Amino acid sequence: MSKARIAIICGGKSSEHEISCVSANGVLSSIDRSKFEPILIGITKSGKWLLLPADTSFIIQNGALPTVPESGIEVSVTSQGLISGGKNLAIDIAFPILHGPYGEDGTIQGVLEMVGIKYVGSGVLASAVCMDKSYAKPIFASAGLKIAAGTVVTSTKFDMPSNLTYPLFVKPARSGSSRGTTKVKQESELKSAVEFALGFDTKVIIEQAVVGREIECAVLQADGKTIVSDVGQIVIADKYEFYDFQAKYLDNSMQLVFPNDLPAGVEGKIQAAALTAFGAAGCEGLARVDFFYSNDGEIIINEINTMPGFTPTSVYPKLIEKSGISYQQLITNLIESAKNRSASITR
Repeated sequence: MSKARIAIICGGKSSEHEISCVSANGVLSSIDRSKFEPILIGITKSGKWLLLPADTSFIIQNGALPTVPESGIEVSVTSQGLISGGKNLAIDIAFPILHGPYGEDGTIQGVLEMVGIKYVGSGVLASAVCMDKSYAKPIFASAGLKIAAGTVVTSTKFDMPSNLTYPLFVKPARSGSSRGTTKVKQESELKSAVEFALGFDTKVIIEQAVVGREIECAVLQADGKTIVSDVGQIVIADKYEFYDFQAKYLDNSMQLVFPNDLPAGVEGKIQAAALTAFGAAGCEGLARVDFFYSNDGEIIINEINTMPGFTPTSVYPKLIEKSGISYQQLITNLIESAKNRSASITR
């Protein structure tokens, strides 16, 4: 039996290009090669699609993050599929490990739908909605979930709602990995924080900071079932004000712990809320749902990541591993789920 050809697509035009490369490296090194033949496609920062050697290594070296090289064998997206060097790459399933805009936001999902290639993860609409926090939050609220108070602005000229008090978080509506995010403790810092966030997006969210714990929960669809993981808590070094890009990726200052001191019933409520959010947004395949468990005992949803960080040590695979599913098995499950799903524009 011939192996299924899996296009691992990474890089991209977003500010999370490098993290996407690191995630792809994890999949490339662990995919079950007895079942699948990986084809590595890198999207450069300028937007070129390139066929990369299968032995490409994307690792963080001496604090330097990997990137897709700007030159190589180009890949064309055609009605016949993906073509490179005059040959059809004959892709069976795409695994778009792209984080942030131009990848996790429904854009590549739309391209793949148009050329009829099945793919891992959520469809066009769910991807777009979850990427834009200003759209996702009202959907979560309408499903009965608690969200932090906030407002959306598009310039540095705005009126602050009277219900917001410092400290606040200022963040781009459609960016990930905490890129462009600032914790603001007083009014004098607000304008520059909004200006900074506007460098990443045309739309910015100003949101009430929640005092409490950061709790994350993984959802996986496999074998026709939806699995929800145990909850994990993000613990960061004291030197960080919040879980920012540096703390996430560059200096190992984040720990994922499985808390055993949550009040009775809270973990179950968070898991139920994760499934509610997953369903309300119309997600498929996988998602990491991020919450705050406030010091007042409230469960507040922060966001859904439809293509979360995917290295073997990333939070999502670690949460799933706790459910007894290895990293390699997780990759296999996601590809099998994608294969068994019908391709249709209603997704």
